Amino acid sequence: MPLKKYLLAGLLVWTPLAITVWVLTWLVGVMDGMFINTVSSLVSHETLVELRDITGLGMVLVFLGLLITGALVSNVAGRWWVKQWDKLFTHIPIVKSIYTSVKKVSDTLFSSNGNAFRQALLVQYPRAGVWTIAFQTGTPSGEIADKLPGDYVSVYVPTTPNPTSGFFLVVPRSEVKELDLSVDEALTYVISMGAVSPGTPPIQTKSN
Repeated sequence: MPLKKYLLAGLLVWTPLAITVWVLTWLVGVMDGMFINTVSSLVSHETLVELRDITGLGMVLVFLGLLITGALVSNVAGRWWVKQWDKLFTHIPIVKSIYTSVKKVSDTLFSSNGNAFRQALLVQYPRAGVWTIAFQTGTPSGEIADKLPGDYVSVYVPTTPNPTSGFFLVVPRSEVKELDLSVDEALTYVISMGAVSPGTPPIQTKSN
């Protein structure tokens, strides 16, 4: 039926675009909200209203702030100030636990020398015989390593179709299978619920 054919072809064109625009719009809204909350105590209400009308300004300023901060801490003086900042927060009760934990995670994830999310794996979850995609986040250390004799790896199992939530597992290295897939290819496979296999070319709409 031509009507059904044309409808599906239209969905194939517009669905990826619509979802991409929705995600970007949400991200811009979050950044703008962060910017508005930050400057609300620094400027007058009239000025704040004018700034709020500039869509994407918050995202641009956050990007520039990150860029400038990165440039400043890339030299000796900047690193010294970062160390003083760390010392300050690591001596405040309660704040110390939160700040230290988040810093360790961010250092692991964003360090160019780190191994977190550098390797896609196959693991058996939620039971033996059932396999799913996972990402290696590191290896156990300290007391956890002492309690687990043998070679283990720490993995993150993302949920579908939202990979930002998931499960953290510590599994024997012998029970995981390393994949040659890139992280992007593995994430695409997870998000698509297996519909888009690695190496699958984009679907082309047919025309008469």
